[in-house]
Amino acid sequence: MFKFGVAAASACVGSVVASWSIDRWNSPHVVNNAMQRPPKRKRTLPPRSEQIKSLMSGEEFDVLIIGGGATGAGCALDSVTRGLKTALVELDDFASGTSSRSTKLIHGGVRYLQKAILGLDLEQYRMVKEALQERATMLESAPHLTHPLPIMLPVYTWWQLPYYWVGIKAYDLVAGDRNVKSSYLLSKNDALELFPMLRGDKLCGAIVYYDGQQDDARMCLAVALTAARHGATVCNHVEVKELLRKDDGTGNKVLCGAKVKDHISGKEFTVKAKCIINATGPFTDSIRKMDDPTVKSICCPSSGVHIVLPGYYSPDQMGLLDPSTSDGRVIFFLPWQRQTIAGTTDLPCEITHNPVPTEDEIQFILSEIKNYLNKDVEVRRGDVLSAWSGIRPLVSDPNKDDTQSLARNHIVHVSPSHLITIAGGKWTTYRAMAEHTLDAAIKACNLKPERPDAVTSFLKIEGGQGWTPTMYIRLVQDFGLECEVAQHLAKSYGDRAFAVSKMASLTGKRWPIIGNRIHPEFPYIDAEIRYGVREYACTAVDMIARRLRLAFLNVQAAQEALPVIVDIMGEELQWSKEEKERQIKHATEFLANEMGHAVNRSSKEKIPIKLSKEEIQTYVKRFQLIDKDKKGYVSINDIRRALKSFGDGDVSGEQLHEILKEIDTNMNGQVELDEYLQMMSAIKTGDVAYSRFARMAELEEAKVEAANLKTKISVDRSGGGL
Repeated sequence: MFKFGVAAASACVGSVVASWSIDRWNSPHVVNNAMQRPPKRKRTLPPRSEQIKSLMSGEEFDVLIIGGGATGAGCALDSVTRGLKTALVELDDFASGTSSRSTKLIHGGVRYLQKAILGLDLEQYRMVKEALQERATMLESAPHLTHPLPIMLPVYTWWQLPYYWVGIKAYDLVAGDRNVKSSYLLSKNDALELFPMLRGDKLCGAIVYYDGQQDDARMCLAVALTAARHGATVCNHVEVKELLRKDDGTGNKVLCGAKVKDHISGKEFTVKAKCIINATGPFTDSIRKMDDPTVKSICCPSSGVHIVLPGYYSPDQMGLLDPSTSDGRVIFFLPWQRQTIAGTTDLPCEITHNPVPTEDEIQFILSEIKNYLNKDVEVRRGDVLSAWSGIRPLVSDPNKDDTQSLARNHIVHVSPSHLITIAGGKWTTYRAMAEHTLDAAIKACNLKPERPDAVTSFLKIEGGQGWTPTMYIRLVQDFGLECEVAQHLAKSYGDRAFAVSKMASLTGKRWPIIGNRIHPEFPYIDAEIRYGVREYACTAVDMIARRLRLAFLNVQAAQEALPVIVDIMGEELQWSKEEKERQIKHATEFLANEMGHAVNRSSKEKIPIKLSKEEIQTYVKRFQLIDKDKKGYVSINDIRRALKSFGDGDVSGEQLHEILKEIDTNMNGQVELDEYLQMMSAIKTGDVAYSRFARMAELEEAKVEAANLKTKISVDRSGGGL
């Protein structure tokens, strides 16, 4: 074993030296922008109505981008800052697909580097090198939305310590002067001090390295908003129905625009463009076949599920990497927005706009987590606050004869009709992908930009220009916001947090002065809903999933906050009562299917009742105390009566329904005894973390017992004898 460890370490050292030599002679594609100056922003953010009007104007754009994810938004920003007249359309919302469902990491890929070195794979090495360069650029361009994150790699076999240490040091070396922070080695005691939840038995030590972390949906939105401020026309909820062609004068048919439909107004119109870029991620082939129905599919979709757990599962500022799961994959375990995110799985899937997490994938992640946490941390199914699936668009390269093998990096393809397709890649390299795409578009479509090279590597993203780490203190002092709320606004909006704060309503309290929370457990306030509409949020789902991140952080809290959110959006967008109801229904379906609410609920229904005879007697007694009319079930009026007796008479109808829904598994509007017993069994086994109904029944029993004690004969009346 000792020889094996030494041999592995020696091989890694040799490979690092070799890769350094290769890098010197084979540098990746880098555009020298040393003399370029990013243009100044031209305008305030125009409302969506003006953006739609610009699309419908009939003027010809230089570039029309299809897709509002990270790559599409990046292409729009690159294009408009080169001086090209740019438009972007997105079928749903910005970052509504894979770009909001990532692991939230900005990384080069430790696992990819391991494969590159051990396999002497130059292409994969260059991919990691480029990603590490882009990691540094992202951290600089949006400092409010990104930050360095230390990630611990625990080691339970002594010979793996030098092996992993050399590999992680190679990761630092490849990053060069663009490295975030240097990695370091930890003893067992130091590792447990930094990550106390870690399983300590057989732990030999740990290695800590640094990558970046981001708020992916808001990052994508910020890139799109930055493009809009520079003059780009960016429109969400606009679908491309048909690609238009014209004769280029040589007998060839080339693309010249698209027929589109605005799903908010229902209007259909034509957008003219000299160049069309396909940046639709998993839906790449649908646009390619719109251009040429005979073309072969290149996308090989893969589903990645993530789950969110309470914050106490991980330290505030330390992630965890499992480098080899039971099936050979990698799982990250990371703090994110005061919660803990874990994932991801990697399974073949069908392409869909509404990917759904499955119970099997959730259970796989939970079972892998258990291997690394100590016995004090009981990993419970009921602690899963939300779960989602993102489709990773792996692609084969149509530029190569062998289209069966998947491309490790992104590919840029130009069709005979000049459709520019950008596919593959990763979140971290979105800017470089956009740069390569625009380079190809300018050449293929003979565009005439004001600036021939990209300037986005020097550009601050929306909110980053005036942001400082202590900016939140000014928000507290100038506006009277809670400290937690001010920190959240500064991190989410950067220097735009002042504009958000000006929209906040008075609380009517001594402190905080302004900023009414839309949910008591989260720092989101009413002003963010109003500002979110100005950030082109058109639906309740746009708001809860991508302007706020509530749907991703806690699906139950998102459901509870929906009525307030819809009411405020209704004021801003003049929604009718019927439209508000439609928005709540659609958002509820989204939370149920795509954010894990339904799978969380169905997991409770499958739990067998495992209670002792004494426990069943106790719970039957509590149930009967709430069911005062002896109906055999508990209605919403019973819940209202019980809460009123505890002094909670002002509970709203929506809150009463939420309490009922968390236990009413057959959805018939009432709670039967077997549903209550199943819930109590689930709480006992850890499949459910907490139930307000169960707590209410417990308090009702305590109240009745206290009342019974008062009616007993006093000591004075009994004569004081024993």
